[in-house]
Amino acid sequence: MSNFAFGTYRVTDQNPQHVQAIIDAVEAGVRLIDTSSNYMDGAAEKAIAKALRHFEDGIRDEVKIVSKFGYIQGSNMQSHKEEPFEDVVEYSESCFHSISKSFMLHQLEQSLLRLELTTIDCYLLHNPEYYILNALNKEMPRDEALDNMFDRIFDVFVALEEQVKNGTIKSYGISSNSFSKEQNDIEFLPYEDLITLADRAAEMLGHEVHSFTTIQLPINILETEGLKCACWAKKNGLRVLVNRPLNAQDGELMYRLADYDESSEYYNHLNELLEVSDDDELRSLHTMIAQLDDNRHKFDWIGDYDSFLYSQIIPHIQKSLEGIDEKSFEILFGYVDMFLQEYRKMVSYECCKSTRTQLKDQLGECSASLQECALKFLLQSECIDYILVGMRKPSYVQDIMALKE
Repeated sequence: MSNFAFGTYRVTDQNPQHVQAIIDAVEAGVRLIDTSSNYMDGAAEKAIAKALRHFEDGIRDEVKIVSKFGYIQGSNMQSHKEEPFEDVVEYSESCFHSISKSFMLHQLEQSLLRLELTTIDCYLLHNPEYYILNALNKEMPRDEALDNMFDRIFDVFVALEEQVKNGTIKSYGISSNSFSKEQNDIEFLPYEDLITLADRAAEMLGHEVHSFTTIQLPINILETEGLKCACWAKKNGLRVLVNRPLNAQDGELMYRLADYDESSEYYNHLNELLEVSDDDELRSLHTMIAQLDDNRHKFDWIGDYDSFLYSQIIPHIQKSLEGIDEKSFEILFGYVDMFLQEYRKMVSYECCKSTRTQLKDQLGECSASLQECALKFLLQSECIDYILVGMRKPSYVQDIMALKE
């Protein structure tokens, strides 16, 4: 049976609730925490360090930390513009990527400082397939792109074996979304040669055995193709970490595999905001709020709403409130803020109702909550060691750990 691990994708040391959730998880028995140098621009690693200060050495030594490198975003992007990193793939304007030895060493040094550690238990290449995607966009033949990428992976495997020897990491591995693709998909990352590359890297440094120990990939109740890779990994003695257990993709659609309660305060805040904005000067705001109410059931999943919130709703609200005085702005903003908090709850509720209807075949006879059905599916797999769950609130920790019991 699998175990739960703490995923820190959106965790920051600036949120006391996040830090407390890590503390609660460790106290509840969680012994693996997954993070990355680019999660919240390093703040996730700082949150782990802050939380682990609460424990004695014996407990801290039991908690295994897995971190990753590869992405060039945030402060790394600024550093790259000032002094470029090596072998950079410019995938998009906001996302560059590198798995070069020099970039790996730079990221490892920064991660150790943020984590307040001298050794990281496992260090992963984070989505190295960005090289393939970029090469295919440039119309490079797929075979050539794969050969080049595996050459790059081998070079960094050698560098990682050196770090095992130096004691800064205990092992290494790869986290890849492309492990979960079908083998005929152009984005699929062939995995069966990775152990051979690790053997060669270890041999080059005179190591008797390689230290390639771990793979990480998305698997959930909808995306099951990755189970093939997971079972291959287990047969070859590798540890399998699964991410995105509750955020499932089916074709172009995303689903949040979790139940949410209907907001009991929504209509109060909706009606208050409609009343205070029923004014010629605020007609644009009044109209938008009414339209949001009419369309709260039309989002495919909560991530679509979050994107719409920042790209459309907030800019529209800012423009609607431009001409009013400071005191009126503060009052109106309070109404808007309370409405948006409850509106998100209603969107989540509408999305989970829709998800239950659309996924009734996959859910089968499971009558529990969506999250319980989804996580129990993974818990029962013999090919999965750890399920990474984003437990950003103490209440989430309690709910998740209760499933294990």
